[in-house]
Amino acid sequence: MGNTRRRTNRSRGMTVVHPNAAGVDIGSRIHVAAVGTKGTDEPVRTFKTFTEDLQRLADWFEEAGVETVAMESTGVYWIPLFEILQERGLEVIVVNAREVKTVPGRKSDVNDAQWLQRLHQYGLLRASFRPTRGIAELRSYLRQRERLLDYAAAHIQHMQKALTQMNVQLHHVVSDITGVTGLRIIRAIAAGVVDPDELAAWRDSRCKSSPETIREALAGHYQREHVFALRQALEMYDAYQAQVARCDQEIEAALGRLREGVEEPSEALPAPRHRTRQPNGLNFDARGGLYALLGVDLTQIHGVGSYVALKIIAECGTDMSRWPSAKHFTSWLALAPTNKISGGRLLASGTRRSSNRAAAVLRLAAVTVGRTDTALGAFYRRLSARIGEAKAGTATAPRKIAVLLYNTLRYGQKYEDPGASYYEERYRQRVLKNLRRRAASLGYVLTEGAGAAVS
Repeated sequence: MGNTRRRTNRSRGMTVVHPNAAGVDIGSRIHVAAVGTKGTDEPVRTFKTFTEDLQRLADWFEEAGVETVAMESTGVYWIPLFEILQERGLEVIVVNAREVKTVPGRKSDVNDAQWLQRLHQYGLLRASFRPTRGIAELRSYLRQRERLLDYAAAHIQHMQKALTQMNVQLHHVVSDITGVTGLRIIRAIAAGVVDPDELAAWRDSRCKSSPETIREALAGHYQREHVFALRQALEMYDAYQAQVARCDQEIEAALGRLREGVEEPSEALPAPRHRTRQPNGLNFDARGGLYALLGVDLTQIHGVGSYVALKIIAECGTDMSRWPSAKHFTSWLALAPTNKISGGRLLASGTRRSSNRAAAVLRLAAVTVGRTDTALGAFYRRLSARIGEAKAGTATAPRKIAVLLYNTLRYGQKYEDPGASYYEERYRQRVLKNLRRRAASLGYVLTEGAGAAVS
């Protein structure tokens, strides 16, 4: 009785933010839903996960006057219920399971649902980012495409293994066995051609290796079983490439639907900064479609191609106002350090582990831009020399690209690269300023000698 009174007193001291809130404990077989005690005699109910039961759950929420629902992000089991409740006009948020753990020793589905409902009622839950319906559709297509490319990559390894077993050294004379020359030769071998001279004739004119070198590499020990394995791997590779092409059609259509109702940009599309076609690139003009949707050209940022830009939009959406500032955006990407402070002391500082796909894309972009003669490239190289490539490519360099993307999408800021020499000169001046200040603190004056060069 005393515990109940103390719990009631604590509740009275808190402000109710969402009076008509509900909580759902998600499971693979059942969902346990809880609503407020006001307006219903049965505040907790259990529903199966069949579609008809989910519709009945939504009907019960409407009868109870529920306006907003909180649920945990348990696997992918929450997605059907999330979409059904959204179609009914309810505000649905997905929360991180780590932030809603109840008191130890009282673990049950009913307690979890009631705990979710209570926390959401008092506004103590933070909603995870969930894009709009159109962006979610685009993201699903792109993730499916990435999955298909992974499957195709496994069969490239199978082709390489079959070639090695036949002692065909194709990978030593071409940079990519799935390039123009490589695939021509592999298809010829799969068709039964084993003569090195005839196979070398399939060499593309742009191939750097000479016909004589390629002929020597193709003089293998062809066995029937290895050719059969190569043929099957090639057929599976082609099948996945056909599915990737179908994905590209759906991605182009989804991008077109997102552009409906969007005003055309007043300025023409700028000249492309990246002219080389990337391996596994999209089979349509994604850059032009993104520019028509956003009104800005993200590919002007070094390290960001059309495929990278499309994946960033699919993961983050087009509305950057969901993050109040660039710092909030980089924190969501897990590219900003998380400081653990206790007693006024900094105990630890570092980026938290995260499976954020947008952050992974930005890390790859940072490595790419590190090879360019740009300010971002000079920053990455200097940082990697000081703290190592792993740390430079984990947080700091991708964070700069993330800030540029945020400012471009939200404020329309145009990216202008000052160049690597500009960055190096700024770094030089900063070093000299620190040296002069340190010398002055010790009672000395720093002067530059005649003919001395400071690097």
